[in-house]
Amino acid sequence: MSQRIRVEIESRARYHIMWLAGVRHVALDQHCLRSFGHPDRPRVDVRSRHQAVELPMDNPPLAWYLCALPIPWNWSQNAHLAFEGAPGEQWKGYALVPGLYVHLHNARPITGWGEHNIPDSEPRRKSYRFRTCRNYQFAWWLRTERNAPDAPPEYVPPRRPGEGEQMSFL
Repeated sequence: MSQRIRVEIESRARYHIMWLAGVRHVALDQHCLRSFGHPDRPRVDVRSRHQAVELPMDNPPLAWYLCALPIPWNWSQNAHLAFEGAPGEQWKGYALVPGLYVHLHNARPITGWGEHNIPDSEPRRKSYRFRTCRNYQFAWWLRTERNAPDAPPEYVPPRRPGEGEQMSFL
């Protein structure tokens, strides 16, 4: 029996953006996907109602993170699921919202992270964009709970340092 992580995704709502990231380090001066620096990015298809992704077994990241933004965009309906490899375990459930149903094989969700993981002393905590960004919250959890290192020097942030990248819809 394979110990490879398999992620089955059922989109019960329509999504504009969907991605899966294998997080190895963090960029705590960024939010959204950029807060994970240069993650592993297995292919997922935002248009597919049902899909399965098998993740590589060698050199696993600190954690995996699934994110999807709905059509029409509504911040409260964004789907988020952080998970880690756990041979022999299975999990089925929603990625925070009812629109995205996930079945994990050889993995389990990571729970208990949120805005409370951003230190009170962190100046970006005062910024609505950073404080409410679930990716940024999880990046801080990875820093404090898994000692996630900073993104490598080849990581190039947006032109206005400290502001991060804002995702927009045209």
